[in-house]
Amino acid sequence: MTDDAADGFVPIPAGWFLMGSDEGQADERPVHRVWVDAFALAIHPVTRAQYRTFLQETQHDPPREWSPEPVSLDVPVVGVSWFDCQAYCAWRTAAGLPVRLPTEAEWERAARGGVEGARYPWGDDIPDWIPREGRGPLDGPWPVTLGEPNAYGLFGIAANVHEWCADWYAGDFYAASPERNPAGPDAGVRRASRGGSWRHAVTISRCAARSRIDPSFRYTDYGFRVARA
Repeated sequence: MTDDAADGFVPIPAGWFLMGSDEGQADERPVHRVWVDAFALAIHPVTRAQYRTFLQETQHDPPREWSPEPVSLDVPVVGVSWFDCQAYCAWRTAAGLPVRLPTEAEWERAARGGVEGARYPWGDDIPDWIPREGRGPLDGPWPVTLGEPNAYGLFGIAANVHEWCADWYAGDFYAASPERNPAGPDAGVRRASRGGSWRHAVTISRCAARSRIDPSFRYTDYGFRVARA
């Protein structure tokens, strides 16, 4: 086990990959070649247990539909806004572990696991360990350790909960995206997110699928995982 893995992160190697898809929505086109520097990404989304510690130490406003003693602590925290995620990252950074939200390019690079063109992080088919074969909606998110990791060692990425990204969202950004380490447009109205949702008719998304909402919204199927350099 690497030091990163022992600390809850896996290294994502630097490299080129093809970002986007021709089979999805217009905002996934054009498919374009992107370089992403090496970074590390959390093996799991931030859990209720981790977020509860943050709340206890900071007295930050709790997520939507939060109870003081959640029944399940090993599921992703949900009901958090983009601003809540920033506050969590600042808290962990101040405690000595600098973390941040991943960019859309970093997230997609990590989700693909070094495999070009695959629809999902585990290949072109929905894996059989996904609850109800990917049919939803479900009663809530499933535990972060359920299933198998992708080729980079990430659990649950592209499924279970939407994951906030750092970027502002623009539907036409790919046409003007820089080739190296794109970080989204300089300004916008909505923040980008990636991944599937337990509340949807299909609970897993394609690696290239994009979504976006107002950064102040606290939806009960929105969570996050953190990155570090």
